[in-house]
Amino acid sequence: MNTQPDAENPQAGEPSFAETALKLGGKSDDEARRTGAIDAADDQVEGLFAPQYQTVNSPVHRAIWDRDVSTEPFSSQPVSTPPDVQKVMDESIEVVHQARREGTLLDEKQKISPATLGRLAEAGYWGLLVDQEYGGSGAPFSAFAPFLTQMALADPTIAGLASVHGCIGAVDPVRTFGNAEQKQRFLPGLADGSRLSAFALTEPCAGSDLTALRTSATRDGDSYVVTGEKLFITNVAPGRTIGLVCLIEDKPSVLIVDLPPEENDQFQLKEYGLYALKNAYNRGIVFNGLRVPAENLLEPIRGDGLTIAYHGLNLGRIALCANAAGTMRLMMASMIPWAQFRRTYGELISTRELVQRRLGRLAGMIVGCDALVRWCSRLIDDGYRGEMECIVAKIFGSECQKEAAIELFMKTHGGRSFLHGHLLGDNVHEYLAPCIYEGEGEMLSMGFFKSLVKDHGKRFFEPIGMALQAAGIKKPNPMNPAHAWALKGAVLPYMKWVVAQKLSATSKPLLPGMSTELRAHAAEAFERLQRIAAEISGTMQKYQLALADRQCRMTHLSQKTQDLITVLAVTLYAAHQDDELVKDAADVLCHELYQRVDGKHPSDRYFRKATKLGAAVADGGFKSIAGLQPDEIMMPY
Repeated sequence: MNTQPDAENPQAGEPSFAETALKLGGKSDDEARRTGAIDAADDQVEGLFAPQYQTVNSPVHRAIWDRDVSTEPFSSQPVSTPPDVQKVMDESIEVVHQARREGTLLDEKQKISPATLGRLAEAGYWGLLVDQEYGGSGAPFSAFAPFLTQMALADPTIAGLASVHGCIGAVDPVRTFGNAEQKQRFLPGLADGSRLSAFALTEPCAGSDLTALRTSATRDGDSYVVTGEKLFITNVAPGRTIGLVCLIEDKPSVLIVDLPPEENDQFQLKEYGLYALKNAYNRGIVFNGLRVPAENLLEPIRGDGLTIAYHGLNLGRIALCANAAGTMRLMMASMIPWAQFRRTYGELISTRELVQRRLGRLAGMIVGCDALVRWCSRLIDDGYRGEMECIVAKIFGSECQKEAAIELFMKTHGGRSFLHGHLLGDNVHEYLAPCIYEGEGEMLSMGFFKSLVKDHGKRFFEPIGMALQAAGIKKPNPMNPAHAWALKGAVLPYMKWVVAQKLSATSKPLLPGMSTELRAHAAEAFERLQRIAAEISGTMQKYQLALADRQCRMTHLSQKTQDLITVLAVTLYAAHQDDELVKDAADVLCHELYQRVDGKHPSDRYFRKATKLGAAVADGGFKSIAGLQPDEIMMPY
C-alpha cells in the first residue's frame, strides 16, 4: 500500500465538508458534529494513500467527473499466485475436505471444531495475509480474494473466518497501523493461528452510527482500563486477540486486546440466539474494568480508531463478494441435478424456460462477482484506496446471493427447500445476512454517493453555501437581484463547469478485443457514466443543503452508477476469458443491469439469450463447478 501523506487533506480541528454543509442546512450542532467526525475519518483514511491512489483519482471517480475513458483501470489481469502461497491454499482446502470425510469439521456445538482450526493453522491458512518476516505467507490480495471463492466451495464459514481474521480482525490493523514492536509481538501468533482474531466495533447503540460509541478505556499507570459492551462480534472466544474500538479521552481509538483464557469478573461473553453464522461463534463482549497494556494502543500517523476500522472494511467487502461467488456455485451445483430429475407434465424442468432463465441468471451473477473480486483486489494491490469500488463489490455480491437464494434456488427446489438437511432450509440466514455485513447495503450506497460527490461539492457547492450564509440568505431566489449579486462570485465557477459539460462531446473508449455484444455494453457504459455527472450535479443543485435528507434519491443515483460500473468490470473481465459460456453469462448480466438502470421490461432477445445460457448450464457447461458434489436429492419419487 502506498501511504504517502497528502498535504491537502484537512488538518485536525478544521470542520469537514459534511459538518459545514449540515450546519448550513440547519441541522443540530450534535448531528453536524457526529457526521463531521465520520467525514473527518474518511479524510484521514485518504491521507494514508498517495494522492494518485486516493478517491478523486480512483477509476470510478475519474470515469464520471474527469470523463476518463481509459479501460486499463477497469481491467482485471490473470492472477499469478506464488508457488509457496498456492501450496498453503491447496493444503488448507484439503484440510477442510478431509475434515468433512472424517466427520470432524464441526464439534458437538455444531461450530467449526478446534481440531479443524488447528489443522488449518498447521497448513498456514491464518497467516496468508501476514508478511513473511512475521511467519506468514504475504499473499497478494489479488490471489487471496479469489482463493476465498474456492474455499467457499469447501465451506463458506471457513472462507468467512479467513476474512474476519485477516481483513477486519486484528491482522490488518496491526499490519497497517502497528509500530515495529507491536508487529513483532502480535503478528507471529496471528500468523501461526495460535491467536485467532476478531474486530470489536459494533455496540448496542453503535452500528451504522459509529459516533455513538460508549465503550471507553481510561489510562491507569501502564494500562488502560476498559469498560463497556460490544455486540455481534464474530469469531470471538476466550484467549483470542481482538481489535477493540473504544473511546480514549473521548476520541475513537483501537486497542489490541489479548482476551483472558477464561471469563472472569472483568471479561464476560454475552450469548444470544442468532440464526446466521450458525457454525461460528458470534457473541457480545462485556468489559468491566479489564486491564490492557498501554503499549497495545495503535497510534496511526493520521486519524484515529475510525480510520483504522474503515481501512480493514474495504478488504472485508471484497472477501464477502468472493464468498458469495463460491456460495452461489454451490446453489448451482444443487439446482442442476434436481432440474435434470424433476419432471412436470412428463417433461424435465431443465427444459422449461423459467428454470433455464434461473440458471442463466445465476451464471451471470457468479461471473459478475468473479469480475468484481478480480478487479477490486487488483486495485488494492496496486495501491488504491478502493473505497467506492469495494462498496460496489460488497453490495453486488450480497444482493446477488440473497436474490439467488430466494428467487432462483428456493423456487427451483420448491417445498423441498424447507426440509431439514436441505441447503436452503439449513442456510437461508447465511445467504441473507451478508446484506448487513460490512455495512448494510443501502447505507453503503449513500456512502458511495457521498464519496462520489464530495470533491465536486467542495469545489462548487460549498463556496455557494458559504456565500449564502455570509449574506444571511436561507432560501435563495435567482430572480432576486440582491441574491444574484451576493452569489455572483461563488456561482461563476459552477456555471462554467455546467456549460463545459453541455458543450463537450462524450469520448469513445479504446476497447480491447471482445465480442460485439460485450463491446456494445462496455461502450454504452462508458458513455452513460460520462453523462451521469450532469445528472448527479443537477440533483445536488436542486436539493442543495437538503440533499443529506434525500436518502432515497441518493441511493437511487448511487445504484444506477454502481450498475454501470459493474457493466464495465464484467465486460472487461469476460473479454479475457477463453470460456464462451462465461462471455455469454456476462452478456446476460449486462442486459439485466441495463434493464434495471432504464426501468424497462426484458426483451424477447434477452429471454432467448438467458434461456439458451441456462440450457447450456443445465447440460454441464459451467466449468467452474465441475467436480462439485451436489447435495442429495431429498424425497425422490
